[in-house]
Amino acid sequence: MTMPHIAEVSADWVLDSRGVPTVEATVVLSDGRRSFAQAPSGASTGVHESLERRDHQSPRFGGRGVEGAVCAVRDEINGALVGMDVTDQEALDEALVVLDATEDRSRLGANAMVAVSAACARAGSEARGVPLWRHLAGERPATLPLPMVNLFSGNLHARGGMTIQDILVVPFNAPDQATSLEWAEGIYRSARLLLEKRSASTLVGDEGGFGAPSASSAACLALACEAIVGADLRPGVDVGLALDVAATHMVQSDGSYVLDGTTMSSQDMVTTIARWLEDYPIVSVEDPLGEDDWDGWRLAATTFDARVQLVGDDLLCTHLDRLERAAAAGCANAVLIKANQIGTLSEALAVGDRARDLGMRSVVSARSGETEDDWLADLAIASGAGQIKVGSVARSERLAKYNRLLRVARGPDAPPWAGDNGFGAIFERAE
Repeated sequence: MTMPHIAEVSADWVLDSRGVPTVEATVVLSDGRRSFAQAPSGASTGVHESLERRDHQSPRFGGRGVEGAVCAVRDEINGALVGMDVTDQEALDEALVVLDATEDRSRLGANAMVAVSAACARAGSEARGVPLWRHLAGERPATLPLPMVNLFSGNLHARGGMTIQDILVVPFNAPDQATSLEWAEGIYRSARLLLEKRSASTLVGDEGGFGAPSASSAACLALACEAIVGADLRPGVDVGLALDVAATHMVQSDGSYVLDGTTMSSQDMVTTIARWLEDYPIVSVEDPLGEDDWDGWRLAATTFDARVQLVGDDLLCTHLDRLERAAAAGCANAVLIKANQIGTLSEALAVGDRARDLGMRSVVSARSGETEDDWLADLAIASGAGQIKVGSVARSERLAKYNRLLRVARGPDAPPWAGDNGFGAIFERAE
């Protein structure tokens, strides 16, 4: 059977969850079928991640328009991909990388590239008549991922309150995908009731988590534990906590940090977070130090319980070279995978593959600026990472991904549930 080839690649702008323009790419096949995909966008961005192409010199959308990226798809990417086999995702993504020819994806724009990459993947899965996750997985051990669900937000995701960016709940003892989300919803509802009793705001941040009700990160951690108990679940037995510290955004010009109003050294940051690890059921810590504080990261890796997941986001930016450096230096034991940080789905999957080879974990992640598109859920399943970080159980751009996971989990050919990712073992020390 001859597979259809690409007849046209086009694009236009749509609005993301913050009302900011982003790229929507459309792939038309030779048999007339059409597939689309939308690019996400981050607010908490690291300097080492691939660059979005924005119309900074234009007054439209306050300089945040994407007409240049849209034109790159129509004028250049279209010509490069027309006629190619739509089912060969690696070849399509490699053609994008070669066409861009920059290390930071600044010519075409990572936003243009990831939208086209995802649209091609969706078209390829439809041409083959298989789900997107199966098309992307290839020989990988696809799994339904354990979610990290946003509960409280601060920093760039919800101004005011605590300095750390997110406190998330991880329902690691859930027996399946549906139960993990049911537990997360119960905790979220419990947290809302706690906030209402305190006459605190229940407004939500960019990723659906409640704006932090206190300037003290420790107080918010304690409240998260209270919300877990309020949902008739057990902290450290059924549910753990995850932190996205986003320490890069706390770094001062002299290299110090400011955490919850207190100036700290790298050592102080590590000591403070290590104390939280003793006091609260934390299973994962993301970006506890800045994106170039390699010595601080090494200190964290040797100080924290090795069973706790130490995740590099701004440190690694879904780049293979930075992953290799971190592994060699012993700076992290997990990588956050964001496809738009590198530019294509194949490259994002390759980072997860390499992390697995190095004995590291992976977490496939959305961005704070998301869309109703749900391809990320399929990418997470296909990667075999076993973990996904989408946001909270609120806001439709978040729920689109969770609902996709539920549909896959309820299907006749559902991949296996990832399980607790070893998080339950962290708390054996308390027994």
